[in-house]
Amino acid sequence: MMRTYAASAAVAVTAFIGVSWYMTTGGEDAFAQCRGSAIGTGAASIGGPFELTDENGVAVTDKDVITKPTLLYFGYTFCPDVCPLDNARNAEALDLLQNAGYDAQMAFISIDPERDTPEQMREFTDYLHPDMIGLTGTPAQVRSASKAYKTYYRKQEGDDEYYLVDHSTFTYLVTPKNGFLEFFKRDDTAEDIAKRVECFIDAEG
Repeated sequence: MMRTYAASAAVAVTAFIGVSWYMTTGGEDAFAQCRGSAIGTGAASIGGPFELTDENGVAVTDKDVITKPTLLYFGYTFCPDVCPLDNARNAEALDLLQNAGYDAQMAFISIDPERDTPEQMREFTDYLHPDMIGLTGTPAQVRSASKAYKTYYRKQEGDDEYYLVDHSTFTYLVTPKNGFLEFFKRDDTAEDIAKRVECFIDAEG
């Protein structure tokens, strides 16, 4: 499993090479003091509109979902270790934020819509955090959302029922005001994430 996810992470990092972003007015990064990531030079768009189905079976768009600062993750509920661990850490970060008085949430987009029904997503998110939103959709809708956020996923060949899915493991910070602001890696702790998210929220004003 470690080899599989290491390969996935390498592909995902490669997708980011040469990419950077400037949350700007006049070409300066308004959030420079908050960043823990800096990749390449130039500019690229990460994030954007999506249409999916939430854990209650309701069709939603990004405008319906990203109503407050959101820690966004792409994964799947059958994931044996990486997704539960990453999202448990994100839930801990969210608790730290909320305890400090920040209004934030989590969202989880499935990259396995064949198995991840709204009901399955609701069971997963309800277990992890009350302010976690589960999102699934058609394969085309999921591909579109993944493409917008430059994520990687690939279904492994083999068992038709108990297959695994390779995928990238970034967590994204997205806000209604500025869209994508930052990504967090697997080795970032809950405390690191909470501290940096606080900085971004404060800088947004």
